Amino acid sequence: GINSRLDAIQAAILRVKLSHLSSWTDARRRHAARYRELFVLAGVDRFLALPVQPEGSFHVYHQFVTRTSQRDQLREHLRKHGIPSEIYYPVPLHLQPAFAYLGYKSGDFPHSEAACQEVLALPVFPEMVEDQQQAVVDAIAQFFAEKR
Repeated sequence: GINSRLDAIQAAILRVKLSHLSSWTDARRRHAARYRELFVLAGVDRFLALPVQPEGSFHVYHQFVTRTSQRDQLREHLRKHGIPSEIYYPVPLHLQPAFAYLGYKSGDFPHSEAACQEVLALPVFPEMVEDQQQAVVDAIAQFFAEKR
């Protein structure tokens, strides 16, 4: 079990932060929409799979996760340009040590394995400004231009 109760200080901080949640979510959604526009304008959407938001759903874009078969090279390129990125799930669940007793092996779930090799989260946060987004898109466009 986990003791997930908040102490008084954590509760006070959370109470203040919760009042900002809607505005933070709105900002992230605006940033996601702008990323989409910028990636299309830069022609990068052909090389980089963008997050999908099914009809009738509401995405909060806590992370802006893309996919590319050149993930590791792109991440290194972004790092060299001072742009952070993250790989949140590098190993699929069926290959985690905690699930070894189930007997699954590499190749049993090819789609999840491919996703773990291709996903890359780009910077997105409520305070992000247009110049920061443009720098991300420009660096990604430069990367794919050099690969052609």
